[in-house]
Amino acid sequence: MRRSGETAPSRVPLPASTGEGAAAASPKTATSDWRTLRRLFPYLWEYKWRVLIALGCMVAAKVANVGVPVLLKNLVDAMTPGAVTAGGGLRPEAVLVVPVALLLGYGLLRLSTSLFAELRELVFAKATAGASRRISLEVFEHLHGLSLRFHLERQTGGLTRDIERGTRAVNSLISYSLYSIIPTLIEVGLVLGFLALKFDAWFAWITLVALVVYIIFTVVVTEWRTQFRKQMNELDSTAQSRAIDSLLNFETVKYFNNEAFEARRYDENLDRYRRAAIKSQRTLSFLNAGQQFIIATGLVVMLWRATLGVVAGSMSLGDLVMVNAFMIQLYIPLGFLGVIYRELKQSLTDLEKMFTLLEQPREVADAPGAPALRLPTSVGSADQEECTAEGLVHAVSHADVAFEHVHFAYDPARPILHDVSLHIPAGKTVAVVGPSGSGKSTLARLLYRFYDVQQGSIRIAGQDIRQVTQTSLRQAIGIVPQDTVLFNDTVEYNIAYGRPGANRQQVEQAARAARIHDFIAGTPKGYDTAVGERGLKLSGGEKQRVAIARTLLKDPPIMIFDEATSALDSANERAIQGELHTAARNKTTLVIAHRLSTVVDAHEILVMDAGRIVERGTHNELLALGQRYASMWEMQQASQGTEEVVETA
Repeated sequence: MRRSGETAPSRVPLPASTGEGAAAASPKTATSDWRTLRRLFPYLWEYKWRVLIALGCMVAAKVANVGVPVLLKNLVDAMTPGAVTAGGGLRPEAVLVVPVALLLGYGLLRLSTSLFAELRELVFAKATAGASRRISLEVFEHLHGLSLRFHLERQTGGLTRDIERGTRAVNSLISYSLYSIIPTLIEVGLVLGFLALKFDAWFAWITLVALVVYIIFTVVVTEWRTQFRKQMNELDSTAQSRAIDSLLNFETVKYFNNEAFEARRYDENLDRYRRAAIKSQRTLSFLNAGQQFIIATGLVVMLWRATLGVVAGSMSLGDLVMVNAFMIQLYIPLGFLGVIYRELKQSLTDLEKMFTLLEQPREVADAPGAPALRLPTSVGSADQEECTAEGLVHAVSHADVAFEHVHFAYDPARPILHDVSLHIPAGKTVAVVGPSGSGKSTLARLLYRFYDVQQGSIRIAGQDIRQVTQTSLRQAIGIVPQDTVLFNDTVEYNIAYGRPGANRQQVEQAARAARIHDFIAGTPKGYDTAVGERGLKLSGGEKQRVAIARTLLKDPPIMIFDEATSALDSANERAIQGELHTAARNKTTLVIAHRLSTVVDAHEILVMDAGRIVERGTHNELLALGQRYASMWEMQQASQGTEEVVETA
């Protein structure tokens, strides 16, 4: 029987972040463990009365458990030949009263032990679940509060695995530390005291020595084999990370006919995991065998001592049975003491990883006491709202956007933006064009404050976006990104995500405006159609139109179109461009585009190259200038094979 309670990780878990592989305990490790427990304590103290009541139930259960061997001793003594009368027969009261009373007491104590244990679980279930829920929620919210850089550098599967393991660790720590270690120590103390007082001190010393040797052996061997366990976990995480990455890129694997290559790479990782798992199992078997030897030795010595007492007449047969029962009862918690220690170490490691996520500093954080973004309104204006042909009501924007001498780099060694200044007047549209890598999409990320600028400032309605709350900032902005990723849910859910709580009618109006309603209505399940993982059941154009619909539904005062129609065919592009123009009317709009034909109506067009604005003006002004924009226009017109007819004002 594997009393260690340790099993190999189940196959195909989500990957976990790697950890240190130190083999031996160190002051730093001990300090870290205590720090983790101190972090956990406030979450439990919210349920302090439940904690105390549950502890009381557990102590009562252990007291009842210790009383069982005592009653068993009295029952045996009452039935031994020493309880006979002078005539050789058993006394009637011994036959009827004593055994019946002892048997009833024995049964009640057994029942009390189980009853108090179940009461403990019942009372503290709310505390355990509540603490796990609160910690998990805090970590989840904190992860959403971290910068885009953090998420680009970390594996999402590793993050979810850390949260999963950490949540499970909360339950394990509470169960093992509060309701196993403390009650076990209480039971050991009660047994040692009883044996020392009832008999001679040798019984207590034998039990104590066996306990100390067992604990030392368990701690030393467990610390030694921790390195093998961690190595096994890391290799398991690596193997599963590769598997998930391969499955997420299913189409790419098929495109390049690399199924066999992926299988070989996965098998190599599985083989390394197999070797590490075998090594870990060998050390576990050695630990279990050593624990069994120590327990068996202590049990034999105790029974030998008790047998000598019975032979010498200083102990009764009931005493021998009681000592044996005590040792059996101690054997169970002693056996689980090894389990508890190993599980505690693992749980502390897992919980520390989750708390480490909570301690991850926020690269982009709200300033202390930051107010919400204030957007100006024109009181009494007749054009505060306008209605589209599809029935969508659009609010009118009175907020301008300004980039003032902005310098930015994702990596200090590779600057992206150099002294960029631009102004988008309230209710106007400014387009940014240029070759790939010129920094166009970076403008959108900075405006959303996924990153903070290194120099300069970005202002909305005169307010530095670093001095307002991120929630209010992003609430005021809507974006149709170049690469649209949808939730693995229904079409309705993904469109309504732009305005949680929107009803079906509002969702359908947004879908009509984005020219996708007819497609959705033509599917068997309509708006309840599942879009699949990351929206892969939809074509690129359909995903793009869903993204447009949810942005139209959000209806923010500031709009960003980052290649909003890049995945559409020419016919749909022209249709949606008309709706985008309607949606952008009277809104402060930043359009990022490669196709110059989509921005000819912008109030101002900026041409970027290598992170700098090299030209600016209207479409006609830039064509008349005859430089970079005009050259790009000619090349795009030539590649299309037809001349675009552009009406000028």
